[in-house]
Amino acid sequence: MIVKRDCIYPPKGTNRPLHIWLPDNYAETKERYPVMYFFDGHNLFSDEDATYGKSWGLKAFLEGWDKDIIVVGIECGHDGYERLSEYLPYPANKTSHFGKFTPMGHETMEWIVNEIKPVIDAEYRTIPFRECTAIGGSSMGGLMAIYAAVHYNRWFSKAACVSSAIGFCMRPLMKDMKENPISADTRIFLSWGTHEAYGLEDPSQQDTSSKTYGWNKKVADYAAAQGAAVQMFCQVGGYHCEASWEAQVPEFMDFLWLN
Repeated sequence: MIVKRDCIYPPKGTNRPLHIWLPDNYAETKERYPVMYFFDGHNLFSDEDATYGKSWGLKAFLEGWDKDIIVVGIECGHDGYERLSEYLPYPANKTSHFGKFTPMGHETMEWIVNEIKPVIDAEYRTIPFRECTAIGGSSMGGLMAIYAAVHYNRWFSKAACVSSAIGFCMRPLMKDMKENPISADTRIFLSWGTHEAYGLEDPSQQDTSSKTYGWNKKVADYAAAQGAAVQMFCQVGGYHCEASWEAQVPEFMDFLWLN
């Protein structure tokens, strides 16, 4: 069952709808459930809601999965480049594409942990502890999922970081990771597709040499050095799009929740 509800994003005073998945038997039980938050929530469940007409197919996956959880998809702003600003946690080089945008990633995460999560925990039967709370996203949402796992590790023990846009901000990201230790029970999934791997010559082959691989490997190595469980997943033939991310859903959901 999917519930849609409005939610005001305080920095802008405008609506960012929530797309909430509740297990089909939610109304018939008194169980409490773990929760996974996602960025770009409009792209998760329905092709009709998705920005480019293709969702992650998460509804069909959850209906057949072995574990019942609550999923909270959080929409971004759709006016101009709002999304890039809202999902940007670090100032970018002024000469880069991202340098044009005001970084509001910190404000976005403060909104999630201080306003959205308390409402979800109060109004739905959640298991509110960090051990049962995860976060995920793709592209800039993947960057935000890494940022959440680092800066907000006391709230999130699991992160699905799919096709994360990290190449332009590796220096502040690694500085952040070194200054903010994470708990050893953290689980982090890092992925990319070979068709989006920067510098890879043959996208039909497994990637262990591109710059994209190297960026994810740095994040993985640092997290693993602190005891975290990390899975790097290279999707051979994968693109930077919802159809490819849909194919990764079983990979990261099983790794974060069942392994």
